[in-house]
Amino acid sequence: MLKTKDILDEKNKILRKVSKEVTFPMDKEDLKNIDLMVEYLTNSQIDALAEKYDLRPGMGMAAIQLGVPKRYLTIVHEVEEGTFDTYVIVNPKIVSNSLEKIYVEDGEGCLSVNREVDGIVPRYARVTVEGFDTEGNKISIRAREELAIAFQHEIDHLNGILFIDHIDKKNPFKDQDKYRAI
Repeated sequence: MLKTKDILDEKNKILRKVSKEVTFPMDKEDLKNIDLMVEYLTNSQIDALAEKYDLRPGMGMAAIQLGVPKRYLTIVHEVEEGTFDTYVIVNPKIVSNSLEKIYVEDGEGCLSVNREVDGIVPRYARVTVEGFDTEGNKISIRAREELAIAFQHEIDHLNGILFIDHIDKKNPFKDQDKYRAI
C-alpha cells in the first residue's frame, strides 16, 4: 500500500523531469504502480481510511510523483458520496479545450505540495483528453469543471510543471475576475 511519504515532495528535482512515452505492452511494475495509485486515491477520499492510514486526500496522481518518469496518470473522481469514477490514461494529450477558463475557488492542491498556496490557477473549463488504456487501446475522455482541472493538473506533472508554476508570484490573484470560480 502506498503511503503519503512515498509521494515525492516538490523539492525533489525528479518532479521537474519531462516524462517519457510508454510503450506497449506495459511493464508489470507500471501496472502495479497504477493499481497502487488508484488504491491510494480511492482510500484517501474515504475519511475513515484516510485517517486510519494517514493519507492526504488526493484526486489524481501522475507516475512521476512516485519517481517514475513515464507518461501515465490516474484520477479517482468522487461523483457522489462513496461512488468513484476511476480514470487511467497512458500517454495522455489534451486534444481540445474550451475558451472558458475556471479556477478552484479554495485553491488548487497537490499531493507533492504539502503546504497552503495562495493564488489562482487558470484552467480550461472543458477538455478532451486522448491516450490509451493499459492494454494499448485508444481512449478519449471529455471532462468538465473539476475533472477537467484534474486532467490538466496531472498532464502538467508529466511535463515537469507544478500547479504553483501557474500562479503569478507578484500578484497571485491576477485576472481573477476574468475566470469563473468553481
